[in-house]
Amino acid sequence: MSESKPNSKNLLQLRLHEIIFEADTRQGKIFDLLLQASIITSVLIVMLDSVASVQARYGELFTIAEWAFTLLFTFEYTLRLYCIGHPLKYARSFFGIVDLLSVLPTYIALFLPGGQYLLSIRILRLLRIFRILKLVKFVGEAEVLMSSLRSSGRKIIVFVLTVMTLVVIFGSIMYLIEGEENGFTSIPRSIYWAIVTMTTVGYGDISPRTDMGQAVSSLIMILGYGIIAIPTGIVTAELAFKKQITTQSCPECSAYGHDPDAEFCKYCGEEL
Repeated sequence: MSESKPNSKNLLQLRLHEIIFEADTRQGKIFDLLLQASIITSVLIVMLDSVASVQARYGELFTIAEWAFTLLFTFEYTLRLYCIGHPLKYARSFFGIVDLLSVLPTYIALFLPGGQYLLSIRILRLLRIFRILKLVKFVGEAEVLMSSLRSSGRKIIVFVLTVMTLVVIFGSIMYLIEGEENGFTSIPRSIYWAIVTMTTVGYGDISPRTDMGQAVSSLIMILGYGIIAIPTGIVTAELAFKKQITTQSCPECSAYGHDPDAEFCKYCGEEL
């Protein structure tokens, strides 16, 4: 009797790990798709909540929805810590920190009004879409950008997703820094400014007035030049020489990037 409980717990942890951390199974794919839909919906609600006319009409509904999403993501984060072998190691990892940051702003908003708009950082979690689309299977091809329209199309989607992630975060930051008095009347309008700035178009209809805002805008402009100036050939060659990897996650340390024929984790040695 004393040994059955730990074994049962271990089996439960392995099952949850397979569903939550991996996308190779039907349950894992369904979980990831539902998670992505929840993330996108929650970010859209935060953005719409910053529009005065929409907030005045649906503000109460947005508040209820945001708390529902926060409780959902808190439960998901707890399950991730429960089913991993080293929860503290996962909590200190990139995705662990992002998972935590995605729920903290709502609780912080109880004590600091306006903090809920930082929830836009939740869009960073969409990086897990790599596991759903299994883009890593294209990394090992010699001519990945020229082999087919499908592979090229997926890479364009990833690039656009990265740019969208940056403009949403920078737009939310500028909305908090500048505020309505400087023309940044909502998060969507601030995102529009971030897009114009990052693409170096610079219409000039909105511009930061504070020192902090100007410093952030300078960073965005430099980053925009960097994105445009990166030679496509270098990126293509870098991707072409990557080894093929799988989406399998280590149940002990949650590490990805294992070879297709790997039987043990190359980071901690745990059996896969």
